[in-house]
Amino acid sequence: MSDFTIRPATAADIPAITAIYAFEVREKTASFEMTPPDEAEMMRRFAAITGGGFPYLVADVGGHVAGYAYAGPYRPRPAYRYTVENSVYLDPAYYRRGIGRALLDELIAQCTAHGYRQMIAVIGDSANAASIGLHRSAGFAMIGTHPNVGFKFGRWLDSVQMQLALGDGGATTPAR
Repeated sequence: MSDFTIRPATAADIPAITAIYAFEVREKTASFEMTPPDEAEMMRRFAAITGGGFPYLVADVGGHVAGYAYAGPYRPRPAYRYTVENSVYLDPAYYRRGIGRALLDELIAQCTAHGYRQMIAVIGDSANAASIGLHRSAGFAMIGTHPNVGFKFGRWLDSVQMQLALGDGGATTPAR
């Protein structure tokens, strides 16, 4: 599919982003949240990510937000400052069209350009083959699985971690 563009998200995209995420929270196990956050909370999260200088992207199909992706701090302690955690979510009407991969590729490119050295994917549910496959196809390596750490929809869920070196990864000392 080539009829979409990847662009920076704006505050005007928050209603669509909120709807996409609400579906994931209500219907799927990619997120371990139990109650979908409202637009005000999603705006707060968006402002925290973009205010921190991290990329937040949307895939735009004819003015419709088909998906979004962002990177944020992996952990708050200063030693983690070169490591980011990524998130990618799609409107289910746009699954399997290459949009998730395009969002992830652009996110990787922007994080690399900003000097980050590692990207971590924390994937809810080890049965989430689509997300695991997406990350694997982008070069992420499986780091490990935390079995039975979440409980949602009446069952225990694993959390999977995957990792991608950005730029020189851990081979050189960061310039900044």
